[in-house]
Amino acid sequence: MPRIHNGNQLLKGRHSEPGRIYLLTTVTEQRRPIFRDFYLGRLLVNQLRQAHDEGIVHSIAWVVMPDHCHWLIELRRKTLGELMCRIKSRSSVAVNQTAQSRARLWQKGYHDRALRREEDLKATARYIIKNPIRAQLTTRIGDYPLWDACWV
Repeated sequence: MPRIHNGNQLLKGRHSEPGRIYLLTTVTEQRRPIFRDFYLGRLLVNQLRQAHDEGIVHSIAWVVMPDHCHWLIELRRKTLGELMCRIKSRSSVAVNQTAQSRARLWQKGYHDRALRREEDLKATARYIIKNPIRAQLTTRIGDYPLWDACWV
């Protein structure tokens, strides 16, 4: 998986194209395992689903890991920056209200990768949803609660 860089470095050469498929990855501040708490993880999931339901993206697959999130989308409206700002700010508010915290939730920036070949789509989705197995959080993806894919 690509390395997550400083937020300013990630802005260089970034291009948002409606209709393009992107793999987005964002990491919690200091890689704190905030989403080990299922209920806090669901707050992030609610924001991913809301962006889908509002037609900003078509969600293809996602997984919320304890300290990061992978999200495979087709961008429909807005730029990647606007989308991620929205997801991060709204999930931060929800998590901090629930946890009665004022801590910074997310690291600056995010990583995006545009997919180029149709066969990359399913392979990338499989990579995403198998993250909990590779991290030894579960032995079966069906037992991990914070993931989804449009094919399921």
